[in-house]
Amino acid sequence: MKILIILTFLLMTLIQAQSNQLIVVTTENWSASEGKLQRYERTDRRWEKVGKEIEIKLGRNGLGWGRGVHTIPDDAKFIKKEGDGKSPAGIFELKQAFGYAPFQIDYPYEVYTEDDHCVDDVNSKYYNKIVESKNIKRDYQSYERMKFPEDYYRYGIVVDHNGIMEGEKSVRGAGSCIFIHIKSIPTAGCTVMNEEEIKEIIKWLDAEKKPLLVQGTKETVEALMKHERIRK
Repeated sequence: MKILIILTFLLMTLIQAQSNQLIVVTTENWSASEGKLQRYERTDRRWEKVGKEIEIKLGRNGLGWGRGVHTIPDDAKFIKKEGDGKSPAGIFELKQAFGYAPFQIDYPYEVYTEDDHCVDDVNSKYYNKIVESKNIKRDYQSYERMKFPEDYYRYGIVVDHNGIMEGEKSVRGAGSCIFIHIKSIPTAGCTVMNEEEIKEIIKWLDAEKKPLLVQGTKETVEALMKHERIRK
């Protein structure tokens, strides 16, 4: 019964969103910190695979239901919270891609510097927002630099979890600064892969096709795929 309830939420969300591109991430269970990613595109009312399936890492403590365009089931056992080391499960719109240098693509893309911060301080009015730190009066202690010596954010995509960048839509403590980016080990909550893989995904994204991230356990996502007639 539980899987049917979850499936209903996911199906209704896809219908309402009218998406034609999906990034689908699956894990074996709610505590897994690694999984698989497959892209899909809808043509003539049919979903088709795009590219090969790739191995990814995500939150070191697995998954918890996040805040996206879906409805969190009333009986959800695992719910994403700030600092819990979990990646958000559910359906999420994608905002801009980003990186350390210009990248010639059609999809919205931002170049970030060391002065651009994503704020994860729950007491800040800038919680879950990417800000130019030089242009504001800082009221936060905890944040992530959007550019640093490692290549983790050389290329990435902003996931619209918990109303990122939208201020009043962000629920304090529900999790912040969720991205798809470069890394080879489990994270504090992001979904990660190698540089060539993330670049290929960014080049494929088409804003007019309203791409979504669908992330969850294998059982949940496979049921969704079956009902949406997505070819495996």
